[in-house]
Amino acid sequence: MASPAFEDIAEDFEFLEDWEDRYRHVIELGKAMEPLEDALKVPATKVDGCASQVWLVPDIRGRVFNFRGDSDAMIVRGLIGVLVALFDGLALKDVLKVDASGEMARLGLDQHLSAQRSNGLRAMLERIRLLAANALKES
Repeated sequence: MASPAFEDIAEDFEFLEDWEDRYRHVIELGKAMEPLEDALKVPATKVDGCASQVWLVPDIRGRVFNFRGDSDAMIVRGLIGVLVALFDGLALKDVLKVDASGEMARLGLDQHLSAQRSNGLRAMLERIRLLAANALKES
């Protein structure tokens, strides 16, 4: 169920055998993202449960899920980039079907993130599912 963009990341991770190289790759994904404007970094877009500051902003058009995000931590920005690759452009109903934990496990992220980062990743995934579910109800 993974998007082509996520499959590209998974292929890159297969090529990068060392976790430190993978970690750097995730950071590079974060650096490549456009930062959110400060006006979008508000309590309504902030994700609770993350050790660092995280904001996710939905952009749902029709029944297609898109979002942008930002963080004050580079590794977390990179994780947001991974999540964008996983979910961005999917139909709302498909967002809810994605086995995000399984897809992240393919990257080995479940084994190499600190407990705090893992909790933050779960919080971001919960927010994404909530945004998609609420948009689906409203459409």
